Amino acid sequence: MSKRKKIPTDTRIAVLTEAGYRCAVPTCRNILALDLHHIVEVSENGGDELSNLIALCPMCHALYTRGEIPKESICSWKAMLVALGQAFDKEAIDSLLFLHMLGKYSSPIISGDTVMKYSRLIAAGLVSYREHADHRWSSSDIMSSHWEHLGYCLMLTEKGKILVSAWKQGDREALKSALGSVP
Repeated sequence: MSKRKKIPTDTRIAVLTEAGYRCAVPTCRNILALDLHHIVEVSENGGDELSNLIALCPMCHALYTRGEIPKESICSWKAMLVALGQAFDKEAIDSLLFLHMLGKYSSPIISGDTVMKYSRLIAAGLVSYREHADHRWSSSDIMSSHWEHLGYCLMLTEKGKILVSAWKQGDREALKSALGSVP
């Protein structure tokens, strides 16, 4: 039996960076310990290139090995990491998951300048915002003038909901529909 080669450090770092140093399973996102999983197994001549590796926590890796996580889901999650990673930073990706977790019953109330942090998600049609009529912040400047700041609500758009739901379920066809095309 031949000994498996060690994955090069630069490849290891690239895989971990791609996943934001978190488990690539969107319903997990564990950060404590991470394995590198070969999408095409080494025994099936899968290589150690970035495109064939994904970061999984030991629990998710074990679930995959036992057949409880389908290979199709692993492929979908990898495609989402690549697609989202090229379009958005890690904070934006986490914001998508957070807004999805809040669901339709809760929406964070934020200030206008914070809306700008979501500008890429808003421009991509994944998140929308609206003025929150019942919420205003008051502040005083040095001259004791009084300013009011409007509050805004953030929410996932229908496209954003479909995208995150498909991503979490590992549903490649729904991802293709939400994104246009996924490799």
